[in-house]
Amino acid sequence: MSKFGELIDLNVPVLLDFYAEWNEQSTSMHPVMRDVAAALGDRGKVIKIDVDKNKELSQALRVKGLPTLMIYKKGEMVWRQSGEQDAKTLIGILNEYV
Repeated sequence: MSKFGELIDLNVPVLLDFYAEWNEQSTSMHPVMRDVAAALGDRGKVIKIDVDKNKELSQALRVKGLPTLMIYKKGEMVWRQSGEQDAKTLIGILNEYV
């Protein structure tokens, strides 16, 4: 969990994508996340978190539905939503926190 604190304690927005390879909606978000990361460049960070490999973290953050997306800035969660999103929407939301 301490590594998680280091990941989210940045001055730029950090978009977390909680996913599972067996979940079709999660895997369909992979290209969207690549597009978001490319659009953000160094103004933000996109991190994919496999819920099967990070069960403790997923439970601590009460991740129920997949995909679950969260934005953290300076260690605080500023946005959260479950379900698919398009790249344009995510980039717009992230730009509010840049």
